[in-house]
Amino acid sequence: MRIPLESYGFLRIALVSPELRVADVSFNARRIAEALRQAAQSGAHLVLFPELCLTGYTCGDLFYESVLRRAAWEALQDLLPLTEQLQLIAILGLPVEAGGRLFNCAAVLAHGQLCGVVPKTYLPNTGEFYERRWFASDRERVQDVLHSGGQTVAFGADLLFPIENLPGAVIGIEICEDLWAPQPPSSEMAQAGATVLLNLSSSNEVLGKAAYRRLLVQSQSGRCLAAYAYCSAGVWESTTDMVFSGHSLVAENGLLLAESPRFSLRTELLLVDIDVERLRNERLQNSTFAVSVSRRRYRYIPLRIAERWDEQLYRPLSPTPFVPDDAQEKARRAEEIFALQTRALARRLLHVGERTGVVVGISGGLDSTLALLVSAATMDLLGWERRLVHAVSMPGPGSTQRTQHNAQRLAQALGVTLHIIPITAALHQHLQDIGQPEGVHDVTYENAQARERTQILFDLANRLGALAVGTGDLSELALGWCTYGGDHLSFYAINAGVPKTLVRTLVQWCGQTLFGGEVALIVEDICATPISPELLPPAPGDRIRQATEELLGPFEVHDFVLFHMLRYHFAPRKIFLLAQLAFRERYTAEELLRWVSLFYHRFFAHQFKRSCLPDGPKVGTVALSPRGDWRMPSDAQVRLWLEELRELQPL
Repeated sequence: MRIPLESYGFLRIALVSPELRVADVSFNARRIAEALRQAAQSGAHLVLFPELCLTGYTCGDLFYESVLRRAAWEALQDLLPLTEQLQLIAILGLPVEAGGRLFNCAAVLAHGQLCGVVPKTYLPNTGEFYERRWFASDRERVQDVLHSGGQTVAFGADLLFPIENLPGAVIGIEICEDLWAPQPPSSEMAQAGATVLLNLSSSNEVLGKAAYRRLLVQSQSGRCLAAYAYCSAGVWESTTDMVFSGHSLVAENGLLLAESPRFSLRTELLLVDIDVERLRNERLQNSTFAVSVSRRRYRYIPLRIAERWDEQLYRPLSPTPFVPDDAQEKARRAEEIFALQTRALARRLLHVGERTGVVVGISGGLDSTLALLVSAATMDLLGWERRLVHAVSMPGPGSTQRTQHNAQRLAQALGVTLHIIPITAALHQHLQDIGQPEGVHDVTYENAQARERTQILFDLANRLGALAVGTGDLSELALGWCTYGGDHLSFYAINAGVPKTLVRTLVQWCGQTLFGGEVALIVEDICATPISPELLPPAPGDRIRQATEELLGPFEVHDFVLFHMLRYHFAPRKIFLLAQLAFRERYTAEELLRWVSLFYHRFFAHQFKRSCLPDGPKVGTVALSPRGDWRMPSDAQVRLWLEELRELQPL
């Protein structure tokens, strides 16, 4: 499986903190050349180096020496052919003399040419820093071009570099202190279209600075809806008064993609794949960003990148994007979501009336278990008695002893009011009334059970003056795996914002952390029970006959598609690619393609159910409420999406 990176919207960058010797330009240039070759072998489109890497940042008054400056400029010229040979873009730092002033600059090398030189804007001159002693700011620049070997080169901090053959990729460059300023130049660059912000840095280390640096990079990438790559000088800089660590980081819209180890005693190369398509889509749907217009005029210098193929992506890719891999983060997220659910239900109950109860249909499955746990915890939150929670078990023709036993035991262990109302007789009468043939277990047979249960819940809620709480989750809404006018309805849909993969996490966390004891043991068995609507008679041995994931495919795959479709608006071909990478150890490409196609077919076909959803709390960035996050015509055609999938072949 080999991926054509740029055709899927990825820009691979390498951040290199090379070994150097202070003021030994030829040595430094050789190490930079070696790093360029290594980066090219790793499939990088672009290589970023630290601030003043050709000379060393800590040269001090040696910057006044013409021999040092001349050597750096000549070394820069010597490196140009390598960018043509290796077909990559290199951005590195050196001192540049222009208009009678000296500037701390970033040089952009591509296609065997010097494409632009960007001077630093903000010069630190406090504490251990004395940059104004040697350098001038871009604001003191008196010329827009440099002349070198008969070539005219654009010069200034007003340069942006669009990549012509990667739509949406526009490079903006700033240098070290620029990021630490109250209004970083990169903010205006982003407003002018830059999606890939690069920082050449020589940031020394003091206690606590690494965490603050990380926070700056992440927050700036999020504020700018951009990728932000920060490449810093390593331990080879002079230690006369400072220590440097080579701390390089890359963040994308607030998410830290990668960072290098600090204090390494060898050249470090950090590879990262930036998803430019994701950034483009983020900006298109962000109305605040759309009205943020740069007041500065920029000059645009086009670049091109070479085709790169690889078998992997250098960026985080979780098969469960709704569920964190880290145990502590998983628990923190579960706690926050449960707080959102209980506060939402509490607010609705306080609005409806004092001491209003709730009615919850319980099946012994994950969704109804979560709804029941939320309801019980909400009563605790309000200081009301748990008996105001009416848990209704409604065994039918497809119910198994295991699920019914778990549902009823859980209600008893929680101390809520339990109602057991079998539906078999009522279902039989209803099917007889509408002329349904005996023994025909079709969609009518299945949906009649869901609607019979919903009728009981609504009518019981009316009799008790209570609120009927829905149990359906976000994944079922996306797939239309709910009966219109049945479990699709409720007075309040408490799980509507929670995808199936996250429901299991929440249920486990509640059982173990909030309730414990017998509740935790029951919940453990519920989590181990196959997911099923239990609408068909059990198999011999009281085994569940209707396993949902055997019919639809794994919910973890559907949640993966749901996340990348609604959160990032990726095309089917890209989602299929990412799914192959995320699940290649578990499912074949053919299986994944079948399930992705099924998701799109069902998502479009069942929009009418989502167009009239009951109220329910949004808990994450992906939601399907027609009043909030998702507006789509119920008769939209799925043809374009399925045609793209039909044309795909596993990579």
